[in-house]
Amino acid sequence: MLLGAHESIAGGVSQAFARAEEHGARSLQIFTKNARGWNAPPLTEPERRAFRAEARRSGLPAIAHGSYLVNLGTEDPVLRDKSIACVTEELTRCERLGISCLVIHPGTHPDEKRGLALVAEGLDEVHRRTPRFRSRICLEITAGQGHCLGWRFWHLTEILSRVSREDRLGLCLDTCHLFAAGYDLSSEEGYEAVMAECDAAVGLERVRCFHLNDCKKPLGCRVDRHEEVGQGTIGRTAFRCLVNDSRFVNTIGVLETPSPERYAEALRLLESLRRRQ
Repeated sequence: MLLGAHESIAGGVSQAFARAEEHGARSLQIFTKNARGWNAPPLTEPERRAFRAEARRSGLPAIAHGSYLVNLGTEDPVLRDKSIACVTEELTRCERLGISCLVIHPGTHPDEKRGLALVAEGLDEVHRRTPRFRSRICLEITAGQGHCLGWRFWHLTEILSRVSREDRLGLCLDTCHLFAAGYDLSSEEGYEAVMAECDAAVGLERVRCFHLNDCKKPLGCRVDRHEEVGQGTIGRTAFRCLVNDSRFVNTIGVLETPSPERYAEALRLLESLRRRQ
């Protein structure tokens, strides 16, 4: 696994690579704009060139995380239009920057079936607006808090079965979200069972990236509360299994833990869990 962390873009998106190197990362995740606002200044051509130059210089692969405001499962026409436009803009930024994956949460709706259908329709519209893009959307499994969609593997299967271009979608597995949703990764047997279930439901070949977070709350709590690796209710075993899983040797795995100032320490811990050949 290519271990990294979610890095700040303060001063420009290209600055994230130097921060990742300071943390000892082998990959990184960024926001392409303010994740808590709908609008952002256009991505300038000098910044696009600087980002690509830093990517070449460092050799670090990058993924992006989408805005937290987006809800492709909503019935509200204004929020729906803004959500589709926002995902389209962020995917366009990824394409311009050469970022392979844009991670988004599917959305929320009180009726799961209706909500999942709306998510699929929203993704189809984004894809219609971005023909021939190489950057792809990765749907992130959620903790299932409130009316969040995407906290069961069958939710992701349903979306994939409904979209017109499932080949343009990937998946992001968040360890905290999986555990909070009831998928017990905390033992070797549990880890293998969860991966087997994921493979049967959606195919592990669709998993393009991981978010590596421990969980503050108990198994099946459906509460999204990240904790430092090895200090929560998941424990170290799940992370040991992940970093040694040959199926994910070239897969990006990034920290989204509560304290960015501890990223270097957490990455050293994860690297120490690798089995020595």
